[in-house]
Amino acid sequence: MTDEHLERLQENMAKVEALSKRLVEVMAARKPHNPALDVPNQEVLAKAATAYWAEALQNPAKLLEQQIEYWGKSVLNFAAAQQALLGGDEDTETGAPRDKRFANPLWDKNPYFRLVRQQYLTNAEAIAQAVESVEDLDEKDKRRLRFMAQQIVDMMSPTNFLPTNPDALQKAIETDGQSLIQGLENLVADLEANDGALVVKLADEKAFEVGGNLATTPGQVVYRNRMMELIQYAPATETVHEIPIVLFPPWINKFYILDLKPENSLIKWITEQGYTLFVVSWVNPDASYAETGMEDYVQDGYLTAIEEAKKICKVKQVNAVGYCIAGTTLGLTLSLLKQRGDKSVKSATFFTALTDFSDQGEFTPFLQEDFIEEIEEEVNRIGVLRSWIMARTMSFLRARDLVYAPAVRSYMMGETPPAFDLLYWNGDGANLPARMVVQYLRGLCQRNEFVTDGFELMGHKLHVRDVDVPLMAITCETDHIAAWKDCYRGVQQMGSRSKTFVVSESGHIAGIVNPPSKKKYGHYTNDDLKADADTWMKDATFHEGSWWPRWEAWLKKRSGKQVSARTPGDSDHPPLAPAPGTYVVAKPRV
Repeated sequence: MTDEHLERLQENMAKVEALSKRLVEVMAARKPHNPALDVPNQEVLAKAATAYWAEALQNPAKLLEQQIEYWGKSVLNFAAAQQALLGGDEDTETGAPRDKRFANPLWDKNPYFRLVRQQYLTNAEAIAQAVESVEDLDEKDKRRLRFMAQQIVDMMSPTNFLPTNPDALQKAIETDGQSLIQGLENLVADLEANDGALVVKLADEKAFEVGGNLATTPGQVVYRNRMMELIQYAPATETVHEIPIVLFPPWINKFYILDLKPENSLIKWITEQGYTLFVVSWVNPDASYAETGMEDYVQDGYLTAIEEAKKICKVKQVNAVGYCIAGTTLGLTLSLLKQRGDKSVKSATFFTALTDFSDQGEFTPFLQEDFIEEIEEEVNRIGVLRSWIMARTMSFLRARDLVYAPAVRSYMMGETPPAFDLLYWNGDGANLPARMVVQYLRGLCQRNEFVTDGFELMGHKLHVRDVDVPLMAITCETDHIAAWKDCYRGVQQMGSRSKTFVVSESGHIAGIVNPPSKKKYGHYTNDDLKADADTWMKDATFHEGSWWPRWEAWLKKRSGKQVSARTPGDSDHPPLAPAPGTYVVAKPRV
């Protein structure tokens, strides 16, 4: 290293002092949060440890066998590193599984990094083996233990630490330490943006503007209340089907996932097929919404949106669509309408919507009593479940890709987050009202009342069997949020005599945002919904390409005659704001 490079390196290191001061200031002003929400209660670890050592006392040979295997692999890892150092061995055939975290050639060629990687993989294997050997735990605790063990394994990856990350070390040298300075700058900026809470920024926020280069399909807000703005989109054809579509997106995130850009916008595509489309844009609640419950979403969201759409289009029925939690709530609404004798909904479409929560899947760690109690304490204190808590929970289900990899790129490599619209949307979450959170977690997720004894709401006991309108359910093969088998089980219990069930390839987002033009993901269909999920899939027919045209062909039969295209609003519903409206960009302070 030349004197000039050394001088620049020393100058950059001096900048650390100023950044450290900002770091101290932001942490001192950090808003308190309940640390128990960072991970499910540690009690399960104590129970697992007790069970593990009880088993070891009863069967010491089993423990000894596991330990000897671990020791043996560790010694072999060290011996291989020693041999490479003494003999200059650069053999890259290590037998290690291909892992994008270890793509740098130094993980194979350099004995030090090779040893670090191999020992990490050995440790990870040993932890997984120890978890599976614990026998005196029920299945829920076993799932929680697996989750927490995986969190430890992912967190301790050598790529997460500067001395054992060759990419970060190389870049620090190449940039005379500037990458580390920029990384610290990124870290402090993320902390400042979230009141001291560490939420890794996944996308370059400066690259996007909602209503600018995102959510650009033309339309107008034609109705607004405290819960939602109702957007009617401009027609793209001279005539449209008589019966309009009212689409309810989830209020955990923003609706524009369905209108990111023109080439993958479901909203734009629907208008191009000749439909009048209304989309609900939910309010982003602050603490004043603490007592807002599921009944408010149903009354001031679903029922109101349906009525206003009927008035504007001068029709007696609409076709309704619900995505994720909004699909779950559409099921509740349909049960309510059935019990009231109201036939306002002609058909229903469910996008990745759970109604039967008997299998909690990957969310098991977050739906047990100890964690829910902490959630209740948090929302009762704050008035809402803050959006970053929900975002972090979702991210830790895929921690390697959504937490540690972006943190390494941003904080160790000093890189600007990518200009990726999907990741930008993913970071643009919404708060959830306290009352609604507790109702949803307790009544639906924990007690599964909608398919058992009935979910009490608005003076009715709502049940999934009351959902008797013609329906289509779109699910996603690798969905980790609403597993398709769980969605299938709920649809099976619905009372409709006309059910269509589809499994799209890919996950919770990509399986839905799957335009036909991309010719990317196919889908499965099977008209027989009497068998279990595995049998349904075994007998299903695979179709190349998007499910969108299949859905449209199904919807067309339930959408009436052609009428002249409707411009947004009418004399009683003057346009209030151009799409995407005002609620979607509001930033409430909590």
